[in-house]
Amino acid sequence: MNFNINRLAIYPWGSIFLLFAASLTAAGQDFSVKLSVEELQLKAERNYPAAKQYGLIEQSRDFTLANASKGYLPQLGLNARATYQSEVTQLPAAMPGVNPLNKDQYQAVVEVNQIIWDGGAIEAQRRIAKASSEADLKRVEAELYTVRERVNQLFFRILLIEEQIRQTDILILELENNYKRVSAYLENGVATKSDLDAVRVEVLRAGQKREELKMTGITYREMLAALTGDEAVKSGNLIKPSADVSAFINGNRRPELALYDAQSHLAESQKRSLKAATMPRFNLFVQGGYGNPGLNMLKNEFSTYYIGGVRLSWNFGSFYTKGNSIRLLDVKRESINTQRETFLFNSLLAERQQLNEISKFTKQMESDTEIIRLREEIKRAAEKRVEEGIISVSDLIREINAENLARQERATHEIMHLMAIYSIKYLKNN
Repeated sequence: MNFNINRLAIYPWGSIFLLFAASLTAAGQDFSVKLSVEELQLKAERNYPAAKQYGLIEQSRDFTLANASKGYLPQLGLNARATYQSEVTQLPAAMPGVNPLNKDQYQAVVEVNQIIWDGGAIEAQRRIAKASSEADLKRVEAELYTVRERVNQLFFRILLIEEQIRQTDILILELENNYKRVSAYLENGVATKSDLDAVRVEVLRAGQKREELKMTGITYREMLAALTGDEAVKSGNLIKPSADVSAFINGNRRPELALYDAQSHLAESQKRSLKAATMPRFNLFVQGGYGNPGLNMLKNEFSTYYIGGVRLSWNFGSFYTKGNSIRLLDVKRESINTQRETFLFNSLLAERQQLNEISKFTKQMESDTEIIRLREEIKRAAEKRVEEGIISVSDLIREINAENLARQERATHEIMHLMAIYSIKYLKNN
C-alpha cells in the first residue's frame, strides 16, 4: 500500500475510506463481481457430485415403470420336452388303426398369456417404483442441502477475516502516525530511542497479523471456490447480507421432512402391493403344440394341436406371510415418524440456541459503539499526555491496541450476529 500519511492524518474519515478501498485492492478483489451467500449456496448444490444422482434416479424410475407396464402385454413362452416312460396307456383289446403309444414321447408347446385381471399387482409395482424414486430424490435433496451450511461457514469466515484486515490496516495507519509523532518528540527530547523502537515493533507485529489474516482469507476463498465451482469467488466481492429476521416466523421447510413423507408414502405403497399379491389372477391363454402323442392319445404319431381358454391362478402361500409383512411395514412407518419427531426436536433446540445468540450479539453491538467512542477519547487523551510527558509511549500503545481491540470485537459481533441469523435460516430452510 502507498499512502500519504500526513494528508490522511489531517482527514481521518477520508483516510479510513481510502484505507478501506486500499485493503480491498490489496486483497485482489474484483468489484465488478458481486456474490451473495444465497447465490453461492445454489452454485455449491449444483456443483456437488451428488447432484448427478438426480438424473440417474429419474432414468432408473423410467426403466422400472416401463418394465412394469410391459406386464400388460401378451406373454409368449416356449416349452419342449423329450421323455421316456416305463409304461403307456393301452387299450384292453386291439383295434384296427390304433397303435400303442411309444414309451419315448416328445412335445413342444408355444403358449401366449394375456392378463385379464391381476388384482392390482402391476399397478402396485408402478406405485412402488414412483414412491421409491421420490424417496431417493428427496434423500439426495437433503444431502445437497447440507452443503449450504458449509457455504455459510466459509462465507462468513471470509467476511470476518476481511473485516479484521480492514481494522488491522486502521491500526497500522494509527501506529505509523504515532511513529512520526514520537520521532518528532525524540528530536525535541520528549521521547527516547526505545520509545520509537517500541512503536516500530507494534507496526511490525500488526503487519505480521495482517499477513496471517490475508493468507487465511485466501485459503477460505479457494475452499469456497472449489465448493461452488466458481473461480470468481477467489477475487469477487462478497456481499454482506442484511440482518433480516422476518423469515423466522415461517415454518420448517427442511428437505429432511419431505424425505420422511416420501419414505412413509413408499411404505404405504408396499403395503398395497402385499394386498395385491394375495388376490387371484385371471388370464386368457392359447397353447399351440407339436408332439407325439398329440391331444389324441389313440394316434401314435407326431401331430399339431392347440388349446385356448381362461386360467385362474391364486397363490395362497402369500397369505402365510401377509400379516407379518404388513406389521413390519407399520413398524417401519412408526420408525420414520420417530425419526421425524427427533429431527424436529433437535431443530427446535438448535433454533432456541441461535435465537439466544442473536439476542446476545444484538446487545453487545449496542454497547460496542459506545465502547469505541470512549476508547477513542481515551486514546486522544493519552496522545496529549505523551506530548506533555505525563505518560510513556508504552501507555499510549496500550490505549491504541485497546481501541483496535474494541473495533475488532464490534466487527466480530456483527459477523457472528449474521451467522446466527443464517444458522436459523438454514435450520428452517427460510
